[in-house]
Amino acid sequence: MQSTLLFSLALMASTGAAAAPGSVTEPPMAAIKGGTFTMGGTVPGTAKDYPTDQPVHAVRVPAFQMAKYEVTVGQFRQFVEATGHKTENQCWKFASTEWGMDMGPGAWNTPAYAPGDYHPVMCVTWKDATAYAAWLSAQTGKPYRLPSEAEWEYAARAGSTGDYYFGDDATQVCRHANIRDFTGSKAIAAIIGRTGKPATCEDGAAFTTVVGMYEPNAFGLYDMIGNVGEYVADCEHLNYDGAPVDGSAWTTNCSKRESPMMIHRGGSFSSRNVRTVVRGHAGIDNPSSIGEGFRLALGGPVQAQAASAARFEAELVTARAAERERRKAAK
Repeated sequence: MQSTLLFSLALMASTGAAAAPGSVTEPPMAAIKGGTFTMGGTVPGTAKDYPTDQPVHAVRVPAFQMAKYEVTVGQFRQFVEATGHKTENQCWKFASTEWGMDMGPGAWNTPAYAPGDYHPVMCVTWKDATAYAAWLSAQTGKPYRLPSEAEWEYAARAGSTGDYYFGDDATQVCRHANIRDFTGSKAIAAIIGRTGKPATCEDGAAFTTVVGMYEPNAFGLYDMIGNVGEYVADCEHLNYDGAPVDGSAWTTNCSKRESPMMIHRGGSFSSRNVRTVVRGHAGIDNPSSIGEGFRLALGGPVQAQAASAARFEAELVTARAAERERRKAAK
């Protein structure tokens, strides 16, 4: 209770800090029509204390908007510079340990984890993500928030019913996502001192990359699988028994652990399995450079795109072109 109160006070303080007029970058948004979809999958998980995607159930999702891209390092920097928001000074990283990872010094702006302003931000907690959303809402008058898990899966599927939004062929994932590909597998193995399951394709990036580098889904959303996993508003539940069927976030009767856990979706550059239904979890105040970030959602009527969002997309064209040239030169 005390930690929740302290977080609430810090959040109120951070949202009140204003950035210079016109300087706040709003995310380009895609309007998602409401509808009913079948949520979940049919392949049981193997770990008893890890979220599974069963049982399959029907969910009705109202219309909403989803950010086309994951929140970037540059966007998060605006928030930190405007508010003085303090993040953790260490996060999970790959290491040659039994689990292949360890906690060590690092933050959202550590060069190794933030190679450029158009990479997705990592080494941030769920609390950091919700604080950023609250600040952006205060700056713009729009109710930005994390999507619910149901909204996330509905948006990621984009009307599809296969393993991925483009079908079932895992060898085609690298056209659509930054995952643990051939290059990434080699780079990660060099850090942790061992190899794992073989990769299935090559996407051109060892770790994170500039957002929007791969093909979008039918809703115009980029990196819904891969690059970084994305926090949602829901706390952890190990299965979907009792889950809401109205598209809302599931924030009650959370899994009982020593510290609160939240759901994240979409896999990351370090993931081999990025099927649309796969669920992940993370501590509420536990940052990671292994691939956890976020994107934002909006409810209510569709609003005109902000000038700053159009400017961001224009700048992103240049950033993606530079990344393509970097990849060519690296071959």
